[in-house]
Amino acid sequence: MMTEPSMAGLVEHQLAEYAPPPHTGLDIAYADDTFLIVNKPSGLLSVPGRGERFHDSLASRVLLAFPQALIVHRLDMQTSGLLVMALGAQAHRELSDLFQKRLVHKRYVAMVAGQMEADSGEVALPLITDWPNRPRQKVDWTEGKPALTHWRVVACGALPGTTRVELTPVTGRSHQLRVHMMSIGHAIVGDPLYASDAVRAQADRLLLHAAELKLQHPRTGEWVHITSPVPF
Repeated sequence: MMTEPSMAGLVEHQLAEYAPPPHTGLDIAYADDTFLIVNKPSGLLSVPGRGERFHDSLASRVLLAFPQALIVHRLDMQTSGLLVMALGAQAHRELSDLFQKRLVHKRYVAMVAGQMEADSGEVALPLITDWPNRPRQKVDWTEGKPALTHWRVVACGALPGTTRVELTPVTGRSHQLRVHMMSIGHAIVGDPLYASDAVRAQADRLLLHAAELKLQHPRTGEWVHITSPVPF
């Protein structure tokens, strides 16, 4: 495992080397007059960071085309896939309420290190920010907030010694899927924060993709079910 000093240095290096993918147009998976569902590429921030050099983000790109758009939830910079943006303040309140009440079904696909011993299972480990080593999160049975992830094996991974899994978060803690998989001995391939050097080096990005969203439309009551092809 990496030591804490080298981890802190890696985080600083990532921030210094922020090089978002070129903006070649929005990949919109769903759109109406209430909200958008947009595919975020890996390597792009969900929202702008501090400073002009971190302004480029999915939110800032969407705003160029939809000035009333507001972010509802976020994906990690290196995670790709489906992200919801509301069109206007009322829609933002309604959609945020759905996420807070855990009424939005989210499914991710990941490539993890090693072979899973079972076909499916769950991870229930409380999480909290590892303040001396931010943005890392950690398991903490005393101060951590409850976090639950269901997982299911899909197939052997395309890379040697890996497994392709579906991950369904019941809660939405920061880095939840990444910490939970690492904690059971199956870190996500390409993860710069939680994987060993060897597992991180197997891919040039975090192999985690937000592949499916299902929610009840806040205005019409109809179900909106969107999927996104996994790019790895």
